[in-house]
Amino acid sequence: MSAHKPRKKPQKDDHDGNAASESVKTVVQVDATSQKPTFPLAAFYWPARSGVSQWTVIPLTLIVAGLLRWATSFWGYSGFDTPPMHGDFEAQRHWMEITTKLPVARWYFYNLDYWGLDYPPLTAYHSWLIGILGSFLNPKWFALDSSRGLESPDLKLFMRVTVIVSEYLIYIPSLVIFNRRLAKQSGLNTWQTSVALMAILLQPSTILIDHAHFQYNTVMLGFTLAAMANMLADRLLWSCVFFVAALGFKQMALYYAPVVFAYLLGVCLQPKINPTRLIAIAITTVASFAVVFAPLLVGASYNHYRDQNLAQQLPKPVLLDFVLEKLPVKIESGHFLYPVVLQLAQSIHRIFPLARGLFEDKVANVWCAIHTVYKLNRFSIAFLSRLSLLTTLVALSPSVFVLLLAPKKKLIPYAFASCAWSFFLCSFQVHEKSVLLPLLPMTSLLAGRHGLYPEVRAWIGWANVLGTWTMYPLLKRDELRVPYAVWTLLWMYLLALSPASDSTYSSRSGLSVFTKALHLCSYAIMVAWHIVEAFVSPPDGKPDLWVVINCVIGAAGFGICYLWCTWQLILHSDLLRRFGIPGSTELHRETYTFQSSRVELQKKTV
Repeated sequence: MSAHKPRKKPQKDDHDGNAASESVKTVVQVDATSQKPTFPLAAFYWPARSGVSQWTVIPLTLIVAGLLRWATSFWGYSGFDTPPMHGDFEAQRHWMEITTKLPVARWYFYNLDYWGLDYPPLTAYHSWLIGILGSFLNPKWFALDSSRGLESPDLKLFMRVTVIVSEYLIYIPSLVIFNRRLAKQSGLNTWQTSVALMAILLQPSTILIDHAHFQYNTVMLGFTLAAMANMLADRLLWSCVFFVAALGFKQMALYYAPVVFAYLLGVCLQPKINPTRLIAIAITTVASFAVVFAPLLVGASYNHYRDQNLAQQLPKPVLLDFVLEKLPVKIESGHFLYPVVLQLAQSIHRIFPLARGLFEDKVANVWCAIHTVYKLNRFSIAFLSRLSLLTTLVALSPSVFVLLLAPKKKLIPYAFASCAWSFFLCSFQVHEKSVLLPLLPMTSLLAGRHGLYPEVRAWIGWANVLGTWTMYPLLKRDELRVPYAVWTLLWMYLLALSPASDSTYSSRSGLSVFTKALHLCSYAIMVAWHIVEAFVSPPDGKPDLWVVINCVIGAAGFGICYLWCTWQLILHSDLLRRFGIPGSTELHRETYTFQSSRVELQKKTV
């Protein structure tokens, strides 16, 4: 009997109908005599295209990314030499101060007028850990009250290092794993995967905010990427754990919550109902939230047990009476559950600051754009909160319904991006830095099928440039003009975007006329705005005119990004063909034909 076993047929890409081994267009241009890369970032990896091990390429990629991040951190940061409140640098330092020097029960109550803790518990634990390490090196860095506004060089060095270490422990491993899984399912080879990884690592807005302005957004984004990677690997319970961790670190992760819910529910309902999986997901999610809040609640209960008067000394949260009225049992201040309810009410009140209004500063979203022509402060906060909720639900409904009807892995980045754009454009209390959330899944599409095509690369590049441009007023206040210009132009050059490079928008690229016109006009407007903002003073009585124009243009551009991501989501879901919409088959085919009569792109994977 022969021991020969027939070779297995190549598997198809998840829910796609096209074999994973299907030839895909690459980032290589072929002519009669040679091959050459079509954009500079591909040229950077050109020597590694001939079978170089990923274990050689990935370390080199991470070293380059790390050096560029460290170079960015030499510049200023939020609140430098601007008393009395300083800025985000001082806010993060202050949270390390209060978490290491105060009992847990007082974390969310202490001195709320001076950078009171207003992020979920994982941020507090993260601050506590860094504060413990920093206090070991120099106790003066986090001395209670007396260390406010401290800006010594050694403290700055320590804080900058913690951002990079946190990123390399959480964000970058998650990104590498997610990038590899998405690229593998999309049929990309190792070389293309490396190009996509470096492009995502060099996303300018994330680096400028975390490593220049100073924050720890990449911790939350890393947990989100870990959740997405586990969705791609069918490890649904682990995806619940990591997404709860993202929510537990920053409440902004709620931008992704509807699509996470929709995907997990969709895979429990299709192709047939799986109640066991649904129950397991529910239990894991509840248990994960319990683990996140357990140290806070147990610590508060212990502090209450040690000091029976502690609870009475703390101010009463706005939500406390409401929560106590809804409980099935009556809980007085002496009840053993009282400190638990007290902490939950206060943390929720701090995490979701509805009293601050629809928006606190100028931001490129729908409400700020409308406010420039029709003042919204004439309406009550309650009405505006309901209006923003309704508008957000309408905007995110396509991504939710598509995932419920077609929970396909290849749709995950599109759905995350579409849903996050919905929140950024329409939700309550949006900050300009929140644009990082829709940009991350949108940029991750570079590792997907056709992600390195000129058309997709142009849209992703344009969205990132626009996002960075809308943050310029914030970065300008921090004296970060030079890093802003360097990172924006570097990103545009590496992806061959105009005006730093024009190969993506050349006549040989195969881009649609609409895409070329929209992007090139947008870049021209951004350049013109910078010239006017730099050399022309705003008229009297309108000192924020240039910032307002930035917000309005940015909101219009982000609206187009939302429409593009939503349309790509619907197109890739095949729902148009499933429901027999006339012409959808031809439209699907034409959308991904990026050949022109003047260029022949390579038809096989390098």
